[in-house]
Formats: sequence, C-alpha cells, structure tokens
Amino acid sequence: MKGFSARNLRYMRQFAENYTDEEKIKNILSQISWSHNMVLIGKVKDIKEREWYINKCIENGWSRTVMIHQIETGLYNRVKKEEKTHNFPRTLPPIQSELAVQTLKDPFIFDFLTLAEDYKEKDLEDQLVKHITQFLLELGAGFAFVGRKYHLEIGGDDYYIDLLFYHLKLKCYVVIELKTVEFQPEFARKIKFLFVSSR
Repeated sequence: MKGFSARNLRYMRQFAENYTDEEKIKNILSQISWSHNMVLIGKVKDIKEREWYINKCIENGWSRTVMIHQIETGLYNRVKKEEKTHNFPRTLPPIQSELAVQTLKDPFIFDFLTLAEDYKEKDLEDQLVKHITQFLLELGAGFAFVGRKYHLEIGGDDYYIDLLFYHLKLKCYVVIELKTVEFQPEFARKIKFLFVSSR
C-alpha cells in the first residue's frame, strides 16, 4: 500500500501495539473515529478506562472535542468513585438506585463558569443557565432542562425550585437547589417537604 505519511504509519503502529490481544475491545473500536482512537491511545493508558470512554462515546455520540474535555476533567474517576454521598439504595427501587449511582459524579466540574469571588446563589444560577449546554454535558447523558425558579403551589403557598431537570433513563425529575454556603440539614428537609407535598 502507498500514500501513508510517516506520522500515519507511527499512529498505525501505536494502534496495533495498544490493541494486540484485546479481542473484546476491537469489536467496538470501529464504532468511533480514527481521531477518537488516537486521542484515547495518547491520553488514556488503562485499557478498562479506555474501553469505558469508547462505550460512552458510542452511547452519547460525543465529538472528539467533547471526549477530550471529559478525559481532561477525569470523568471516569468521578463516575467510578466509590465514596459518593447519597441515599439512593434506601429511597429508590434497586434498578433506579443503580442507575442513579452511575449518573452521579463526584465532584462536578464547572470550569466554564465566570464568577466573582463573592458570588451569590443568583449569580451561580444565572451562569449555569447561561451555559446550559456545558452544564448539561457536565451533568451527563439523559438530563433534560425543564426550567429555573420552577413554581410549585402547596397548600396555597408558593415555592420555587432553583433548577428542575428530567432524567430520561431514570424517568424522574431531578431538583437542584443551589447554595453558596456550607450544607445545613434544613436544606435537605426543604427538598423532602417539596417532594412529599407536591405529590
């Protein structure tokens, strides 16, 4: 065969050296582009992590740029982290609980926000809504933005949810209450009250 540059030949050799005995992964490699593969070989050394990113690219239709961003922000480790704080097993059916755990990242990275040092909750909300595409990417696949300051009327009183999303796979609403102070137990009580009272 003719017409390959020295660089292309180096990439082909790198590709062959990285996938010698990995029959399982070879079946999915053809489902992503050559440039995706080259980025993965260059940036992700662990084969299990690489396979995870390949599957996520296929599942979510990530462009090369989105995939690079997810790798650079350590998405694999944030999703796989074991010490996530949640009560999903106690509050959700087993299938939903497992899916919710897989969806949760720790921590979320919002490096696309431009906030002053002494920002308020409204500033944070404004920035998240302004950059809703990047925010949805950081939340992960399956999230649909429903609205901000979502109104609920409970017992004749008005309540507002900061940000409301719907998760297509979990088939449930996801409420995000923004706080710029340390967590207080009453924050959780407010969410529980809204959830129980609005049913």
